[in-house]
Amino acid sequence: MDEKTINQLKAMLNVKIDRIEEQGDQLIVYVPKDQVAKAIGSGGCVARSAELVLKRKLTIKESV
Repeated sequence: MDEKTINQLKAMLNVKIDRIEEQGDQLIVYVPKDQVAKAIGSGGCVARSAELVLKRKLTIKESV
């Protein structure tokens, strides 16, 4: 994944991103436990907006 996409994702989710994994057209984004809800947004609105901009499916997961 290119640096521009990573920076866009960080700006849209507005949380600390620990790591990102690519699986085909899907991105799995790992964020700290206390920021998962913020990254997803109310009713999933933040994650869905990011999906539309990036044109990729997002899965937000808690970092371990």
